[in-house]
Amino acid sequence: MKLFVSALEASSNLHLKFLLNELKKSIKFELFGVFSDEIAKKINNAPLYNLKDFSVMGFVDVVKKIHFFINANKKMAALALQCDKILLMDSSSFNIPLAKQIKIINPNKEIMYYILPQVWAWKPWRAKKIEKYCDKLAAILPFEIEFYQSKARFVGHPLLDEIHLFKEKRFDSKVITFMPGSRKSEIDKLFPIFIEVKNILKNEDSNLIFNLVVPAHYKMENLESIYKNLSDFNVSFDAQKSLYESKFAFICSGTATLECAIIGTPFVLGYKAKKIDAFIVKKFLNIKYVGLANILYQKISKNDIFHLELLQDELNSANLLKAYKNFNCDDFILKSSKIRKYLQNGSAKEVTNWLLN
Repeated sequence: MKLFVSALEASSNLHLKFLLNELKKSIKFELFGVFSDEIAKKINNAPLYNLKDFSVMGFVDVVKKIHFFINANKKMAALALQCDKILLMDSSSFNIPLAKQIKIINPNKEIMYYILPQVWAWKPWRAKKIEKYCDKLAAILPFEIEFYQSKARFVGHPLLDEIHLFKEKRFDSKVITFMPGSRKSEIDKLFPIFIEVKNILKNEDSNLIFNLVVPAHYKMENLESIYKNLSDFNVSFDAQKSLYESKFAFICSGTATLECAIIGTPFVLGYKAKKIDAFIVKKFLNIKYVGLANILYQKISKNDIFHLELLQDELNSANLLKAYKNFNCDDFILKSSKIRKYLQNGSAKEVTNWLLN
């Protein structure tokens, strides 16, 4: 079987890795499209493009690369049409137009969308467009299926395939973990503030251990050129292990916040966007919170939140330290168990069965 995949984000490729492991149990396949270098090495086949080609941050960056995206759309659609199965993952700004291009050429070609666009937060009218151009919609959040007519199915959440360390009760730890994002633009904004926090905590408690979690795709790069200051940090590429062993975590908005919530480690979310992006988000997003753990927890308990969010001007070392000193570990662990129960199970097996059906 020839499988075409469009997985343009680092997080999507982590989920894809577990899906491919499940797929191997059922069928022999060749992989084509866009995926990580790590996956490419395992299957001995190069992707059509590198993930970095699609790495943009905000609306201005998208405009600068518009010609690249148009050409990539055409080439990827042509390649997809030569394959037996088509799997699109996340990255709605690119993958929805890609699905449309495929269907224009061959309306009968079946397309599965896994890790659906967040229509519940942004542009809900996209749900009709997604159903028009895609045939199987694999939802990883239980409430997502409410926005679709008939093609969506809740398949479980991929993080429950990937995470096997859960806190059932508090335990003593001197580890503090920092996760300043996966994009260099995020790191440039957040890491200097995290450095301030680390230096203050170091002066207050010399026994603390500071972990810096680095995205896997930075392994082969010069970390000093990206982070500038790595003194007193233990660099880790294993987010789950670091978060599980930690007393507390300071995290950039993203998948890592839900990962930490599922594990049960107390954390605070911090994020600074470009002013124009922050304005658009505030003006048009139909959500109270940006952290996925908070959004999910609102479905469980409408009058409570899972964790503190510090955004834009509220994100500073003083507020981060206040969040650290005031956290309630037992409360986090209890809420974590509720999040896991709500998400039910992992998604790799269910998606594999549906893809092959």
